[in-house]
Amino acid sequence: MDALLKLSPAQSLLLRTAARRPDGRVIPPDTLRGGARVKVMTALLQRGWIQPADGGHLLTDAGYAAIGQQRPEPPDDVQPMDTIGDLQLLEGIPVRPGTKLAALVVALRRPQGATSLQLMLATGWQPHTVRGAISGMLRKKLGLNVMLAHNDSGERVYRVV
Repeated sequence: MDALLKLSPAQSLLLRTAARRPDGRVIPPDTLRGGARVKVMTALLQRGWIQPADGGHLLTDAGYAAIGQQRPEPPDDVQPMDTIGDLQLLEGIPVRPGTKLAALVVALRRPQGATSLQLMLATGWQPHTVRGAISGMLRKKLGLNVMLAHNDSGERVYRVV
């Protein structure tokens, strides 16, 4: 528990916020800018509490331990979604590859579709944000036909048809 004493308020905020995200992604708030952001992120990297990954940073096991938590185990029935190599699923859609919206489109264009939980894990968004992006961006602005169905366990499954 001595690691708890070594955390600054900004470091504690970043680690605890990342620990609440399903993917453990560290996203500094907009209020933390410039040199302060660099200093906090550098300190977390040097201590091994975060690690660089996919253009951002992820919380490590040591980072979870620093705030007195353990890395949550992903549910057995949820499989991580791979967005690399799925550029053919984006063809004909004006979405920048590598963005969260692109990850959403790739997941929805697969034949089996994607559950709400899979979409949340792929984007790091809350459920209402996923539903809003499907309704606003995909259906209204991009004109995609997104169908909603429920699987055997009652989960929402979205698919582009």
